[in-house]
Amino acid sequence: MATEQPLWGAGEPAWQRRAEKRNPYAFLQGRTNELERRDIRFRWGRYGFRVLRFHWTTFAPSRVIGFHKHDEYEFHFIPRGKGIVVMDDIEHPFHEGMFYLTGPEVEHCQKADDREGMDELCLHFDIVELEPSVGASDDGRDSAFTSPVPSESEAFAFDAAGWGSEAEAEEADECVRLLRNLPRKPTIDRFGAMDGFMTAFRAWADNETGLYTTIKQSIIQILLRSVRAYGVPQAEPNLPTRDMNAYRIQMASRFIQANYMRPITLEDVAEKIRISGRQLQRIFRDNGLGSFSDYLESVRLERVCESLAASDEPIERIALKQGFSSGNYLYYVFRKRFGMTPGAYRNSIRKEANHS
Repeated sequence: MATEQPLWGAGEPAWQRRAEKRNPYAFLQGRTNELERRDIRFRWGRYGFRVLRFHWTTFAPSRVIGFHKHDEYEFHFIPRGKGIVVMDDIEHPFHEGMFYLTGPEVEHCQKADDREGMDELCLHFDIVELEPSVGASDDGRDSAFTSPVPSESEAFAFDAAGWGSEAEAEEADECVRLLRNLPRKPTIDRFGAMDGFMTAFRAWADNETGLYTTIKQSIIQILLRSVRAYGVPQAEPNLPTRDMNAYRIQMASRFIQANYMRPITLEDVAEKIRISGRQLQRIFRDNGLGSFSDYLESVRLERVCESLAASDEPIERIALKQGFSSGNYLYYVFRKRFGMTPGAYRNSIRKEANHS
């Protein structure tokens, strides 16, 4: 809301001195224009949000802002004092700890209390509907790998939608829908939306690491907490769900990939994913992976093959490094699986490389 800010200093009225003591946002005085010079815009779901003004203003007692309207959204938070706002020809009193939203083209008039005056935190912003994100799946669902067990490089390698972007887009849609239909009257800031102002400004003023992300998240929290404060019924959340057996295989695979070089057991892995060893063994077999021991052995042999192809390291040392108890045991397992010794495999790989 456009208004001139009074100077604070010697000879200030008693009501201003009380305001400074009571208002935890008083540190913003004289500095809000600094933040307004920042062109803050971000994407949330399929909407773009652009902050136009983000400031704190003090009103002397009886100060009136006549009827006016904006072509953007404006939050009015009252951290101190009281007054009235007129919207739709209805007069609504408000006081410290309340707020209201005026949307585009909503005419409103505001007057500070005759004795106490008031402070106001304002957030002006535009909402723009954007084109769909690149990489989102057609059906909007999480896109996981097709194999029941990913390789080390593929584990949890979801596309953009698989990292929660679709759930976030649904929440942004719901928030914007509710914002556009909020009652035109003040309400109590029951969930601390005003705190977002302090968090955002302090992040900028202190040049915090990740200040842009902090400001973005603060503004989103202002929007979400404001919607909640009105108690408007929200749509049932549509959070993505998991195939728990596939998820447990993924978690087991990740743990094995990280620890295969150590002596690990079925019970070690089962404990990490909070199921019994018997249940984990059944999940492996039901998904065509053989036994736990078969899978662990396959992982170790894969690493042995990589080492044989890439180095001249002694086979005994490779065996111990990749989790086998001895070189002799590696010879036995390797011949059983591939029909040749580790040394013969190394020679065949190098011959192929020389011919290519």
